[in-house]
Amino acid sequence: MIACQTLASDPSPLHDFCVADKDSPVRVNGLPCKDVKDVKVDDFFLAANLDKPRDTTMSKVKSNVTLINAMKLPGLNTLGISMARIDYAPQGQNPAHTHPRATEILTVLEGSLFVGFVTSNPDNKFFSKMLNKGDVFVFPQGLIHFQFNPSYDKPAVAIAALSSQNPGAITIANAVFGSQPPIADDILAKAFQVDKKVVDWLQAQFWENNHN
Repeated sequence: MIACQTLASDPSPLHDFCVADKDSPVRVNGLPCKDVKDVKVDDFFLAANLDKPRDTTMSKVKSNVTLINAMKLPGLNTLGISMARIDYAPQGQNPAHTHPRATEILTVLEGSLFVGFVTSNPDNKFFSKMLNKGDVFVFPQGLIHFQFNPSYDKPAVAIAALSSQNPGAITIANAVFGSQPPIADDILAKAFQVDKKVVDWLQAQFWENNHN
């Protein structure tokens, strides 16, 4: 009997670093490397102002996700990590979504958050927890998860670290009801066991992105 193990993650770097060359015409799975002689210390630095509150008033879900990835910080290229600041207005949420390429670890900096994730089929078990300032929670790679600020009068702030330089985000409602072109309403009606008029109404809504 032959046993084998397969691990999936961003590729490990083969050099000290591979600063992203965003101007290169080369297309690879990731970003090509800048010539080492052209690398500067500022390739590893970003004045991100993550200590400053973000505007949550422009989002229907009352949250604002500020992602720092290799496109914004070239020195992250091939290092398999990124991060985000997430601001939540009172009653704001980062709605149900997945990161197809990353596990996420979330730390609450201010306020409280109700968080949860759902396991894959067939169990679809729901794990949830109320987090307070200083608490940490992990969302396994690819699983649907969310965060919600239950306060009616206080904002919340969290910092998330993600195990990919480009974790991706698929917001479930946006993907299902806001796809372009739209998914046929009879397909969605059968999938969600609702009348097609409900699907038509949902598809007519403006499905915005709260990620920056």
